Amino acid sequence: MENAVRVEGVSKSYGSTIALSSVWLEIQKGTIHGIIGPNGSGKTTLMRILSSLTQRDAGKVSVLGLDPSVSPLQIKRIIGYVPENPALYQSMTTTEYLNFVGSVRGIDSAHHDSLTKAFVKSLELEEYVDEPIGSLSFGSKQKVSIISALLHDPQVIILDEALKGVDPRSSRVIRDLLKALSRNGKTVLFSTHVIETVDTLCDRLSILYRGRIIDTGNAAELIERNGKGGSTLEDVFLNTTSEAPVGNIGDDLAGMMGSER
Repeated sequence: MENAVRVEGVSKSYGSTIALSSVWLEIQKGTIHGIIGPNGSGKTTLMRILSSLTQRDAGKVSVLGLDPSVSPLQIKRIIGYVPENPALYQSMTTTEYLNFVGSVRGIDSAHHDSLTKAFVKSLELEEYVDEPIGSLSFGSKQKVSIISALLHDPQVIILDEALKGVDPRSSRVIRDLLKALSRNGKTVLFSTHVIETVDTLCDRLSILYRGRIIDTGNAAELIERNGKGGSTLEDVFLNTTSEAPVGNIGDDLAGMMGSER
């Protein structure tokens, strides 16, 4: 199967802090690929490099044959990027902002209107369309960010912790949408540290820890290579990205809390 994304030996540092260290990754076209790792593992840096928002220090990157550092405008046309924290114009209403995005993207006005209405209804944002974005909850802002990233029908969709704060119903709608888009040939890159999300959503997963890819495969393969009998994907994630085993820490803490009673 053809690769939509290739990352070859990519490294990135911020001063003395190493964010990515010789990362290699291939993502097949028409698949949903999850990047899982704890906070600070380098997920956001990788997403930003692929989206042309951050320059790598070393290595090669290709997104549908384009190098983000060489062709940033073309990259922005073919991808939809949702950052971990919504980057929106707070003083605009939801309608004004989505209309602004449609205008910048050159989307046909009639198609834009019908698509926007469908998104707003499906994600239960109808009562907020005339409210300033700055007054919305974090989850509602995230929904607006997701809609704005998908309006132009991107070929590659990059989501950095995109479902954080989104209510369960809308989260299900978005996950079902991503699955449908991948069946239609779109490529989705989804980063998170919430294992329950990727276990059922992603075709393949990569574990990223301290700037390095620890392993890549489907959930069953990761469990087989990194787990023990009866291990879950969560067990594998914790075992490969934790300095110390979780063990019975929760029970121990609970016992300490009640020890003086």
